[in-house]
This record gives sequence, C-alpha cells and structure tokens, in this order.
Amino acid sequence: MAKELYGIIGYPVKHSLSPVMQNAAFSALGMEAEYSAYEVPPAGLDAFLRGLESKKIAGLNITIPHKIAAKGYVERHGTLDENARRLGAINTIKVIDGKPNGFNTDGAGFYRSLVEDLKFAPEGRRIFILGAGGAATAIAMYLGNGPKTIAVTDIDAAKLEGLRSHYRKFYDEKRFRAVGPADAAKALSESDLLINATPVGMKESDPLPVDAAELHAGLYVYDIIYNLPATGLVKEATKKKLHAVTGLGMLLYQGVIAFEIWTGKKAPVDVMRKALREAIRSARSS
Repeated sequence: MAKELYGIIGYPVKHSLSPVMQNAAFSALGMEAEYSAYEVPPAGLDAFLRGLESKKIAGLNITIPHKIAAKGYVERHGTLDENARRLGAINTIKVIDGKPNGFNTDGAGFYRSLVEDLKFAPEGRRIFILGAGGAATAIAMYLGNGPKTIAVTDIDAAKLEGLRSHYRKFYDEKRFRAVGPADAAKALSESDLLINATPVGMKESDPLPVDAAELHAGLYVYDIIYNLPATGLVKEATKKKLHAVTGLGMLLYQGVIAFEIWTGKKAPVDVMRKALREAIRSARSS
C-alpha cells in the first residue's frame, strides 16, 4: 500500500520541527504515512498547491510566509472553516476529493496549551499581548470575547491598528485595548497573563521583552518561543515564583489538532511531545 503523504510548506522551512513530531505520531500508530518539509518560495505557492492531488499529498501545514496567501488560494479553489475565515490565515490544509480545505489550528493549539500546560483559564481575565503580528492575531482572535480585556502593544503602530480593526469586526471592541509603548508598563501591571508573541528571546543573548521589575506577583507568563527549554523571560518569571511556560505546547497542540483533522484518529500526544523535546535537545547540542 502506498504511503499517505503529508508535509509542511514555508520559506525557509528546513528548521521546522513538525516532521519529527508528525512522523513520530504516524510511527506510533503504525500508519503508512510520511511527513516532509517542502521549501516553497512565494512565487511558487500557487503552482505547488495546484499540484497537491498529482503529488498525492493528503494534507499540509502552512508556515511563514504563506499563511495569508494560502488562505486566499483555498478560498478560491476549496473551502475554509469558520475559524480560518475569522483569523484571515490558514496553517493546515486537508485535501478532500481533490480540493483543498483550509483550517487554522494556531489559536486552538495555544488555548489548549494555555489551559493544560500553564493551568490558566482566560475567560473573564485580563490578557496582555506583546506584539501584533500573525501569532498575536491568531491568539487574540481565538480568545475573542472570552477575556475581560485583551491589551496588545507593538512598536509598529500600523500593525497594532490593523489587529484592532480586525478584532472589532467580530467581537466586542470595548474588550480590545491597543496600547502604545508609553502605556505598556501600566497595562501589564493590571493584567493576569502576559503573552510574548514577539521573536525577542529566541537567542539566549536577547534582552528580556519586558523589564523584569514589571513581572508582578500573581502574573502568569506564556512565551510562544519554543526553540529553547526556557527563554530568558520564562527563567526570570520562574525566579519570581510565577507560573511560566514556553511555546512548546502551542507547537505541539496545533500539530495534534492538524493530525486529527487529517487522519480522523486520536493523536498520540505524549509521543509527539517527546519527539519535540528530543529534537530541541539535539539541535542545541549539535
């Protein structure tokens, strides 16, 4: 029996940990399936997606810089689920009867990790997000009207305004606060959860994304960076005896949800988590 083919497309994409995670899942369940990384430049995206059926690819993950453009392609040639439509981007495709069906598992993956890993339920709480890019958008749009407030700050005022405008199309605009850099410290002091949705912290030499003094008692911290066992932010929060996690769980659970969309099977979560941790450990030691 021919293997079912899956993969991830991005540019660049060689650094992706998804193949390790998904192939471990296929192996654990004894499935004849294989997951590969496909480096596709932006100019080649449409051609690659048009060829999914001929390549016999049953499902894909989508990463930077293709999430928005791939959503447009699927909208023209297939179907989008409501969550992907609301977020304005996709990170997962399932091919059904030759047509692409688009999903976004980023927000749901974050939420599951937030609840299961950080033990934080966001409903009725005050959330503070650093950054207004793609990851912040996925998180804010998935949380929606659940939190009491979602305060977002970004040094790029246009990007911040874009997220605010997008949020208000779907949710109660009074819950969303676009916070300028001068007011960020005060907004954080009033928050229950800090989410770092910026790349600051990916290198061990990076400064903290916020002043350590602003990590107040009772604050929960979620740093979506996952390439380190503990980022500087997570280490500092832990020193202050705050609950804090990296984004490994977000990566894990968005992959878990994608696996279940593609296969209809329950994902082997512990196997996938172990594979991710080993891959990160191996990358750091090489």
